[in-house]
Amino acid sequence: MSSTETNDQTQDFSGPIPTFVLVRPQMGENIGGAARAMWNFGLDRMRIVDPRDGWPNQKAVAMASGAGRLLDEAGLHENVQSAVGDCDYVFATTARMRGITKPVMSPERAMAHARKITKEGGKVGVLFGPERSGLENEDVALANAIITAPVNPLYSSLNLAQCVLLTAYEWRRQTQEVVPEYMEMAKTDWASHVEVQKLSDHYEETLDGAGFFYPEEKADNMKTNLRNLWSRMPLTKADIMVFHGMIRQMKRWKERG
Repeated sequence: MSSTETNDQTQDFSGPIPTFVLVRPQMGENIGGAARAMWNFGLDRMRIVDPRDGWPNQKAVAMASGAGRLLDEAGLHENVQSAVGDCDYVFATTARMRGITKPVMSPERAMAHARKITKEGGKVGVLFGPERSGLENEDVALANAIITAPVNPLYSSLNLAQCVLLTAYEWRRQTQEVVPEYMEMAKTDWASHVEVQKLSDHYEETLDGAGFFYPEEKADNMKTNLRNLWSRMPLTKADIMVFHGMIRQMKRWKERG
């Protein structure tokens, strides 16, 4: 990961969280995939409404992998009203215009609003529709707001687990600062100014002995450009050792010749 948060095994997943409600899911694999997506971002409250292939579902368990606990603890409901009955605010995820007057939020805005509600002690539910057709208007009518992602209008259908993953990621962004970029140091540290200077000296001395700085009237400017090159490069201690080793090996090869 080059521009996402660090892979910290001590992340804090405590605190109030929303409940994700899978409405009439059709495939056990997608339920399992949704469980994995939720747990990736610290969410473990799942409710399932009238799953097509019954419950429990072994295909869901197999797909959930290490997130099987979410399935074990998932609430099973006969209808949406029951699944969101204890919620203070409900979102419905859909990419289709419904002809229903409701606030329509991006996943980012929706999860920021969900965070505010849960911090104040409220319970939030998020509805995700079945794979084939999505939520029905009767389901959306029970929600306070709609979540819609800026997907391709010519192909707006998201897989159930993908939709859950997108929403869960935005929730996580509201609960933990996401570092936009960091450097993964592979068992090394940044080289000090002195180390870079010694490397520059090593190369300048070797190149000078090889007659590189020619003609003489351009030598000073060439050396300045070379030193500037080294100072611009973000070198690690390991890099410094490699560059020193390269020039030493070239000297040995020349001496053998």
